[in-house]
Amino acid sequence: MTISTNPPDQSNAPDLASDPYGYFEYMRRTEPVWRGTIMDTSMSPVDLSSTDEWTLFDFESVFAAFRDDDVYGSEMYNNTIGLVFGPTILGMHGKQHHDHRSLVAKAFRQSALAQWEPEVIDPICDQLVDEFKNDGQADLVKAVTFEFPTRITAALLGLPQEDMELFRRLSLDLISITDNIEAGLTASVELGTYFQDQVDQRRSVMTEDIIGDLVAAEIDGEKLTDEAIISFLRLLLPAGLETTYRSSSNLLYLLLTHPDQLEAVQQDRDLIPAAIEEGLRYETPLVMVPRNTTQDVVIHGIPIPTGSQLNLCIGSANRDETRWTDAGAFDIHRARRAHISFAGGIHSCLGMHLARVETSAMLNSLFDRVTDLKLVPDDDTKITGMPFRSPTHLPVTFRPASS
Repeated sequence: MTISTNPPDQSNAPDLASDPYGYFEYMRRTEPVWRGTIMDTSMSPVDLSSTDEWTLFDFESVFAAFRDDDVYGSEMYNNTIGLVFGPTILGMHGKQHHDHRSLVAKAFRQSALAQWEPEVIDPICDQLVDEFKNDGQADLVKAVTFEFPTRITAALLGLPQEDMELFRRLSLDLISITDNIEAGLTASVELGTYFQDQVDQRRSVMTEDIIGDLVAAEIDGEKLTDEAIISFLRLLLPAGLETTYRSSSNLLYLLLTHPDQLEAVQQDRDLIPAAIEEGLRYETPLVMVPRNTTQDVVIHGIPIPTGSQLNLCIGSANRDETRWTDAGAFDIHRARRAHISFAGGIHSCLGMHLARVETSAMLNSLFDRVTDLKLVPDDDTKITGMPFRSPTHLPVTFRPASS
């Protein structure tokens, strides 16, 4: 394999924000290990052959990088999102990562999920759809997919109902930090102050919620510091709220544009888990994540030096034709093979099981309450964005389901 040193022809550069997948397929077949980045201000491929930045496009390479944290580190997060969120487990390594992940993982244990689903998640989703089920039309992004993870996250954190609007505003500002850095930084500071007050309250009176669990968590006599708790809570918003709202928006768009598969899921709710996984594989909400090499490595015969940045292209890896038959088709009936939309290895997403439970509950609440769902698209109704992808709106019509 040879390394390309010629910049792509920008006059014919693909619009990656609109549809990156043809370009990804080309790169998987020709240069699965590429010296360059797909990210720049114009969202088109640019050549960085004079730098030590690389992009991995095939499933084998991306998955291997996720699995080997000793060689492919994530410390670069400390100098990027760490400046906004504070120190988080994303940028930790070794024993420090193990200990902190073990502490925060207690807040997402399986027994907690089993309790949250009937007591918190299902009622919130039911109430949300009840608010518009008789209207005959709605924008499902505004009415459902942003709202349900926001409300559920606030409830699981144990935030007062009267703080909901404040939490919604600050959450939206924070997860929009790439578009409005000033608003994002301001929200980060305000959330830090707000969460500190919540932590202080639980230091005095313990509560049965995620913040209470984080305050009480202890391993070998060690507890999380206030800074670590607040940093994790800030991270929970983009890591959980944003990815869940985007992945559920993507799934609804895909089902609405494949009406035969939408009908199949409505008629057989046992297909919901398969639909969720296929939606995550076919249109992952986050296309790419970075890693840095801690030693010299060779990938597909290409030597990559220590200290290089590797961009792991999840969106490309999840459509690798060597792993999935007809990988470029959305098919909820396909034979199941694990995707990597939740990353892998020690940095696999802590909230992935919660995200699945939330999305399943949302779909069941929607299908129980409305019928004859139809997309009413305009020119802007599409999945778009880089590196985060989702539709900006989903206008639909429907009828209330008979009782």
